[in-house]
Amino acid sequence: MPALRSDAARSRARILDVARRHDPGALRFNDLAREAGVGVGTVYRHFPTTHALVEALTLDTLERLRVLVREAVAEPEPATAIANLLRAALDLQLEEGGLQPVLLSAEDESDEVHTAKQEILTGFDQILVAARAAGVIRPDLTTAQVEHLVCGMEHAVRLGASSDREPYLEILLAGLRPV
Repeated sequence: MPALRSDAARSRARILDVARRHDPGALRFNDLAREAGVGVGTVYRHFPTTHALVEALTLDTLERLRVLVREAVAEPEPATAIANLLRAALDLQLEEGGLQPVLLSAEDESDEVHTAKQEILTGFDQILVAARAAGVIRPDLTTAQVEHLVCGMEHAVRLGASSDREPYLEILLAGLRPV
């Protein structure tokens, strides 16, 4: 993204600050503009779609996930790598409500987001390939299936108590193991 004029950068920062206080699934540009003290056209200039805004809100979290994937790829023990990565991915999804739709979206508005997602998905696939080869997960599992299970687990934890997080994670890991 090219450098913004200082006033445009301030407007963008105000919009993001206001948007962070809202549910990513319920963002309304007119409301954000009013709360940020900018015109709705300013919001649209920075973020042409709600998805573009959610991507901008989750970019830091995507970068954190990217680092965690790199660490998991470098982990020599595939069972440890997959357990650590799934735990971290769940934690980040619970922390950042907009992460799941950004990760699952087939279309990316930002080149930065696209590049980060490609690295994350490639690394995740490498981890699963290594785990399959080591016999620590079922050979028939696909990357997409595991991604969807983690997203479902996030939803389950949000519906229940936060104390359910660890038992759900253990159930997921047990279900990934070969029978």
